[in-house]
Amino acid sequence: MPRLTPDPLSADSFRRFYGDILHYLRKRTDNPSDAADMTQDVFTQWLDYGERAKVEQPRAFLFQMARNLLRDHWRRQKVRHIVQPNHDTAPEPVTDDQHDPLAGAQRLQRLEQLKGVLAELSPRRREALMLHRFEGLSQAQIAERMGISLSMVEKHIAFALLHCKQRLDHENGMEQPE
Repeated sequence: MPRLTPDPLSADSFRRFYGDILHYLRKRTDNPSDAADMTQDVFTQWLDYGERAKVEQPRAFLFQMARNLLRDHWRRQKVRHIVQPNHDTAPEPVTDDQHDPLAGAQRLQRLEQLKGVLAELSPRRREALMLHRFEGLSQAQIAERMGISLSMVEKHIAFALLHCKQRLDHENGMEQPE
C-alpha cells in the first residue's frame, strides 16, 4: 500500500495554532461549545483551502477565517432572536439530480468509500466524529456522553477529520505533492 504523504498544513500546524484559535473564539462567544465547533470549522475549511493555494502566513490566515466564522455566528444569533422558525413551511423541492441514476450511483460509491475510511478510525474517534457530524451534537454534549474531556473530544474529531480527508484525497488521486 503506498504511503500517504503528510499534509504540511495538517498535524504540525494544527498543534501550533489550535489552542490560540480556540482561546480567541472562546473570549468572543458566550458558549464554549460554539467556540469549539467554530475552531473545528476553521481547520476543516483550512484543509479544504490548502489544496488550492499555498498559504504563506498560516497563523494570520487562520485568524481571519476565525473572524469570518465569528461574524457569521453573530449574524445567525441575531437572526435567531428576530425570526422565530416556522414549522409550517413546505419541504424542499426534489431536484432532477436526485432522479439521475449516475448521480445516485456516484453518491453510493462515495458513501461506501467514506464507510471504509470511517472503519479505519479507532472506535472512540469514530464515535466522536459520528456524534458530531451525523447526530449534530455539540462537542460539550459528546464529552458528557462519552465521559471524556472537551479537549479530548476536540482532538478526536480533528484527527478523525484529518484522517478522512487524507484517505479520501489519496483514494481519489488528489495527493499532496512531495
